[in-house]
Amino acid sequence: MGTERLERRLTAILAADVAGYTRLTGMDEEGTHLQLKEHLRVLVDPKVGEHRGHVVKNTGDGILAEFNSVVDAVRCAIDVQRGMAERNASLPQERRIEFRIGINVGDVIIDGGDIFGDGVNVAVRLEGIAEPGGICVSTPVREYVRGQFEVSFEDVGEQWLKNIDRPVRAYAIKIGAQASLAPSNGMPPVPSVPRLSMVVLPFVNLSGDPGQDYFVDGVTEDLTTELSRLAGSFVIAHSTAFTFKGKSVDVKQVARELGIRYVIEGNVRKTGQRVRVGVQLINAGTGAHLWADRFDREISELLELQDAITVELAHALDVQLIEAESRRSERSTNPDAVDLVMRARAHLYHGVSRTNSVAAIQHYRAALQLAPDDVRALAELADVLASNIASLWSEARDEDLRQAEAMSARALALDPSDAYCHHVVGIVLSLQRRFREAIDEFEAAIRLNPNLHFAHCGLGSAKVLSGLGEEALVHFTDFIRLSPRDPFLFRGYSGIGWVQFLLGDDVRAIAMLRKAIGLSPNYSLAHLCLAAAHGMQGHADEADAALVNYLRTGPSARTIRELQLLRPSKNPSYLARCERLYEGLRKAGMPER
Repeated sequence: MGTERLERRLTAILAADVAGYTRLTGMDEEGTHLQLKEHLRVLVDPKVGEHRGHVVKNTGDGILAEFNSVVDAVRCAIDVQRGMAERNASLPQERRIEFRIGINVGDVIIDGGDIFGDGVNVAVRLEGIAEPGGICVSTPVREYVRGQFEVSFEDVGEQWLKNIDRPVRAYAIKIGAQASLAPSNGMPPVPSVPRLSMVVLPFVNLSGDPGQDYFVDGVTEDLTTELSRLAGSFVIAHSTAFTFKGKSVDVKQVARELGIRYVIEGNVRKTGQRVRVGVQLINAGTGAHLWADRFDREISELLELQDAITVELAHALDVQLIEAESRRSERSTNPDAVDLVMRARAHLYHGVSRTNSVAAIQHYRAALQLAPDDVRALAELADVLASNIASLWSEARDEDLRQAEAMSARALALDPSDAYCHHVVGIVLSLQRRFREAIDEFEAAIRLNPNLHFAHCGLGSAKVLSGLGEEALVHFTDFIRLSPRDPFLFRGYSGIGWVQFLLGDDVRAIAMLRKAIGLSPNYSLAHLCLAAAHGMQGHADEADAALVNYLRTGPSARTIRELQLLRPSKNPSYLARCERLYEGLRKAGMPER
């Protein structure tokens, strides 16, 4: 039997549909249909032709088009979205037809005037995660058009798209009204970056033993923490800095991406009980090396080594340390305990999972067996135990909370001027529903170390749960600003989305929650809130999909009654606003019991 050879070609695929089409037709079926036909006839179809593309087919509420040039496809999408913004300007928000556009480049099958294949599927799925009025493109598209347009491309992370068997990195193009209205997404304008702004890039392991990576990473993190205590400094969080690990880095590009002036690079060589650390300070704007030095110490002098590097850097940048940190003498210098703490951190760096959490706990407990008053081990173990409770991983909630409370209190008693210790006490107090006290601890942490990004997120959460949602937005925004590539960045966007939902702004909430899910597809709470927001907006299809995704993550609460029993706050204002959540979930189809 002969085989038919299919025609294939490499092409740029543009997929567009109308956001909220079901809701619009529910309000006015005929009017919406006629309005869409007019937009396609007057704007969309002519723009496709103008940019040397052709419409493959209409999809009911949108189109599928292809272009020989990726640049033409993106230029067409930008023109369409700008044109739609002008055509919608005089209409109320609820009556506007807004397109979502996805663009991909790939090899497609040509059959009967239609196109098929993985390249088409990716474009369609990218369209599905684009914001109303927005454009979402794949990495190949971003690379093809680099430097061709005066628009910004926002990296929204790797996305697990429906029926695509691999993650796809996506970029959102910010144009026209989106750019001019950027502050209206609920995030206050980003303040100017202080003069003393820096990032400590992951130090290089020169020991020749990959098994020592955990030690090198620990030195890098601790140095980041110490430098963040410099008066007036803006220090990018270590979790964002670690995304550059193992990569060839252009310091000028890093400076532009992170909004900082100085880059600190280094290397560590550990031999037996001695460690040698090389450090250099670079002016990221010019690439000039401002200062470099090398430090040799015994492992037991590790903490003093960090102090020496910090003091030299402070001198090079012409600033003063906040004040001498006498608490150093109170901390354990037992090298075995320090080593175990760093091993625990290494597990946590590998990603948030129950397995990594269990392994980290084992190392922290072993460290405390050797040094019962090691401040870092106490505080970090309390943090992990508290996180397990919040993530519904704890099998002994009351006991874990008791231990977290005791360890965090002991750590703070040993070092009352340590910002991180105050932060962990705040987390424990939040789990105990003692929000006023928790807020006090988070604020104390931020006073001691304004760059402690986790404390900003914790403060935002505590304020939401205590009924102060409006005040929480700035804290989630600060968390994002301080660590823009953080593995936990989804918590900042989810927090903003949750606040906006509680305040009744479903459109902005949906945009933020989509960002959160794009960064962490298995984050249950973002899916839950997204389902409720779509439910309140009458987006039946979107609400159903979000609810399915929520249940896929394996949450412990699968009905409205189970959610009500888990309520993390007794604040009357918060509980009253939570009724919106239950109402939206009912509309999304969640069962009552």
